[in-house]
Amino acid sequence: MINPKSKIMTAKEAISRFVNDGDQLIIGNYTVSTCAELVFEVARQQKKALTLYSQSGIFDVEILVGAGCVDKLISTYVYRAGGKEGGSAVERSLKDGSLSMEDYTNFQYNARLMAGMHGFSFMQVPEGSMVTDLFKRRSFMGEGKYKIIRCPYTDKEILTVPSANPDVCIVHVQRADKYGNAQYWGAMGSVAAAALSSKRIIVSCEEIVDHEIIKSSPHLTIIPAFRVDAVVEIPWGAHPSEVVGYYNLDKVAYALFLMSDMTGDGLKAWMDQWVFGCPNRHAYIEKYMAENGARTIDAIRAKAYYSAPANYGSAFDSCWDNQGRERTMGVTMEELNTILEERGLLRG
Repeated sequence: MINPKSKIMTAKEAISRFVNDGDQLIIGNYTVSTCAELVFEVARQQKKALTLYSQSGIFDVEILVGAGCVDKLISTYVYRAGGKEGGSAVERSLKDGSLSMEDYTNFQYNARLMAGMHGFSFMQVPEGSMVTDLFKRRSFMGEGKYKIIRCPYTDKEILTVPSANPDVCIVHVQRADKYGNAQYWGAMGSVAAAALSSKRIIVSCEEIVDHEIIKSSPHLTIIPAFRVDAVVEIPWGAHPSEVVGYYNLDKVAYALFLMSDMTGDGLKAWMDQWVFGCPNRHAYIEKYMAENGARTIDAIRAKAYYSAPANYGSAFDSCWDNQGRERTMGVTMEELNTILEERGLLRG
């Protein structure tokens, strides 16, 4: 049983508990540190009718679309293996009508997440898009993709996009504590906004560390514990993509996937081997080393390059001392309340 103060669980349990059929699911990572194992687990559990948000849909989106999990896609970029006449799961699904897609610019996509994160209902974006096919071509969002409104200050017509508040975000970071405080460094993209705009958050990480380590580097915490629903420790959880400080992009593995993705049969064979044929990330890495040798994995391990430490120390942690007295006035809370009451300063 999970400790009530801990949010640690397996990927299988986290996806089962927090990702439902028909959800709006957002992949939090942007190009690097992709939450590969969480994506694999969504595919293994055959979640259906998802509306998927992804700023850079390459192998992660291809897997979920190829697994038949996605009905609708909102993105700024998707990889099309082999070009227009080639394949890719997205390309094939668009052609056969099983997938609908809405396309935004990177700025517009992030604007939707920023609006959702801050509780706004919309966000203004540059109006130049109104003369492009981005604005003219609509899919499942129809008139809700953009709205033109009149600025209350300038009376000028401005272009807006609606806020986005996905049901659940899956995201991979370098480290977290058992409570869910998630620390990430490197190319940020939309990672923080994707998570914080969402209703539920599943964090996977390379390692779970002690809370004191999290406290010693507060600037790296991009998702606070109170927003996180599950934290999953998954070493090599982003492979074949890279994680700063842990490992580089596995170019060979990535290329082999993209080659397989050029045909439906090729992608199915790849997924049968690496997704459905491996119950978890440990099995995936064991299989990878068995087929390619441990040296292949060792070759992409990151060499240490540490930042200079920052001193976050202070004279004391609280304005109250160990005897419960306020350090400046030397009184307890009870004595302070009495003084305020006597002076008529205490309000109910």
